Amino acid sequence: MRLRALLDTDALGLRLLGGEDELDRTVRGVMTTDLRDPSRYLGGGELVLTGLAWRRNAADSEPFVRILAAAGVAALAAGEAELGDIPEDLVEACARHRLPLFAVHESVAFATITEHVVRQVSGERAGDLAAVVDRHRRLMTSGPAGGGPDVVLDLLGSDLDLRAWVLSPAGRAIAGASSAGSPLPAPVRARLAGEHLAAARTGRRGPHRVGVDGVTYSLFPIRSSGRGAAGASRDVRETVLSDWLLAVEADAGDWPEERLDLLQGVTQLIAVERDRRDAARTVRRRLAQEVLELVQTGAPPAEIAARLRVAAPVLLPGLGAAPHWQVVVARVEWDDARGAGAPAEGGARRAAEAEGGGRRAAEQGGPAGLAYDGGGTRRAGEADGGGRRTAGIEGGPVAQALLEEILVDPATAGPDPSDRIAVAHTGDEAIALVPLPALSPEADGDGTGLLADALLAAVREPLSAGLADDGRLTLGVSAAVHSAEGLRGALEEARHARRVAAARPGRVCAAGHQELASHVLLLPFVPDDVRRAFTARLLDPLREYDRRHRAELIPTLEAFLDSDGSWTRCATRLHLHVNTLRYRVGRIEQLTGRDLSRLEDKLDFFLALRMS
Repeated sequence: MRLRALLDTDALGLRLLGGEDELDRTVRGVMTTDLRDPSRYLGGGELVLTGLAWRRNAADSEPFVRILAAAGVAALAAGEAELGDIPEDLVEACARHRLPLFAVHESVAFATITEHVVRQVSGERAGDLAAVVDRHRRLMTSGPAGGGPDVVLDLLGSDLDLRAWVLSPAGRAIAGASSAGSPLPAPVRARLAGEHLAAARTGRRGPHRVGVDGVTYSLFPIRSSGRGAAGASRDVRETVLSDWLLAVEADAGDWPEERLDLLQGVTQLIAVERDRRDAARTVRRRLAQEVLELVQTGAPPAEIAARLRVAAPVLLPGLGAAPHWQVVVARVEWDDARGAGAPAEGGARRAAEAEGGGRRAAEQGGPAGLAYDGGGTRRAGEADGGGRRTAGIEGGPVAQALLEEILVDPATAGPDPSDRIAVAHTGDEAIALVPLPALSPEADGDGTGLLADALLAAVREPLSAGLADDGRLTLGVSAAVHSAEGLRGALEEARHARRVAAARPGRVCAAGHQELASHVLLLPFVPDDVRRAFTARLLDPLREYDRRHRAELIPTLEAFLDSDGSWTRCATRLHLHVNTLRYRVGRIEQLTGRDLSRLEDKLDFFLALRMS
C-alpha cells in the first residue's frame, strides 16, 4: 500500500507534518517502538509508530531519525498523547532526511493503525501471489516439467511469510520451501499426518488446526485432480490413506476468505504434480504386474528372468548388475460390522478355503486370494481371504499407494525417491517387487534386506489414525531371492508372513520370513474359538491364581520353557532359589493337571503362551 492511502482513511486520524513529495512510497509493514536505536528490528519499508518515550531533549531527534532513514523505513508516525504537539526538532530532523512524518491523534490507538496496515498489506500480497500461482498453474498443467511443489512453497514463503511443507499420509516430507529453514522433525511430521488422517476420517472439512510443541499448524488436504467428479461420491476410506497434505505453520482460523481460497488454489496446483508423479509410476507398476502374472501362472523361470532383465534398468537406473529381489505383500481391509474390537482374521477353515481358492484362481490366470464368477470378475461384497468384508471398498489401490509410500528410500537419488519401487495390486492385495542391488550383512544385521517391523516403525502412528476403528493394514516380507526361480516361493512366503501378521492385534501389523517357523506358521489357521478355549483351559487358572496371590506363575512358566526345562538356568534367570522354583512349578502342575516333565505338556503350554 502507499503512504497516500493512509491519509485517505479518516478512521486512522493521521495528520501530515512533512514529506508531501514522498507519499508514493510503498508500506510493506508496521512496527511500534520507543527504543532510541530500533535498527536491529527494521528491514525497510515499515511505517514506524512511536510514542516519543525515547526523546529526552531536542538533541535526541536527529540521531533517531537518521537511524530510521538509514534503515529505509517508509515513514514515521508520532503520537500526540504523551507530549501534545509534535516537537519542532523532530519535524525538522525528518525534513532534513526526507522522511515523511505523521501526527497520530491522541484518540487513535496504535493497534488500530497496525491492524489496518497489516490487513491492507496482506490483502495486496495475497492478490499478487494469486496471480503468480495462476501463472504457475498454467505452466504446470501445460508444460512437461513445471518445477514441482517446492516452487509454490517458495512463493508462499517469500510473498506471504508462510512456512509450509507437503507431507505424505505417512508423514514423509515430499516438499518444503527453501525459506522454511530446517526441515520438520520426523515426530512432528508423523503427528501432523496422524491428526490430518484422523480429522479426515471423521468427515471434518479442512483446514484442520493442530498444535505441536507450542506451534500451530493448519493442515490442508491435497486431493488428486485426476479422480474427476466421481471423487466427491467415493467413500473417504478409498482416498484418505493416499492423499497428500499441505502443512502451514500458521493458524488459519482467523484468515479472510481470500487467503483461504488462495491456499485451496495452491493445493489444487500441487495436486497436478501429484498426478504427474502417479503417471510416472505407470511403467513400474506395469512391469510389476507383468512379473507377478508370470509368477502366479507358473511361467517358466526363463520367461520370468527375461522380464526381470527388462525391469532392472528401469528400477535400478545406471547400476546394470542383476539384483537380488524381495517380495512384500500388503492388504488393507475395512470392516463395517465388527468395529474396534474386531479379531484379526478368521480361523483355519476360512483361511484354508481362501488359500485353496487363491491357488485355483492363479491356475486359471487370476490373482490369488480372490473369488471369481464365471466371467473372471470378483464378486462384489464377498469376504476376502481373511474373513473380513470390505463393504464394497477395493483395498488393492489403497494398499498399492501405501506400499509405494512405505518402501520409499529417502537416500535414493533422483527427483522422486520412489522411482525404484514397483507395486502391483490384485483385488484387496498389493504386491511389491523390491530390488536389492547391494545386499550385504551390513544392510540390516543379518543380510536379509528389508525387515518387516522396521518398515512400519515410522508410519504406524499416522496410518493407525487413518485406519481408525474399522480398518487394518497387514504386511508380510519375504526373504531375498537371487534369481527368477525363487520369486514364486518368495511370493508365497510373503503371503504366509502377512497372514501371521494378521493374526496379531493392532491396526498396523507386519511379519517377516524369519517368523515362519513351523508352529508360528500354523497358529494363524487355528479357529478363533479353538484358540480361546485352548488358552483358557491352560492359562486362566494360572492367571486367576496370580491375580489373587501375586505368585507370578505365568512369568515363571515362560522362563522355565525358555530355559528348556533347566532348573538351574531358570532359577538363575529369575533370581530364585531352586526350591522356590520347584514349588512354583508344582503349583502350576497342580492347577492345570499337567506334568511339565512331559514333552507333550511342555509343548501345549508353549503354544498356549504364543497364542495368547
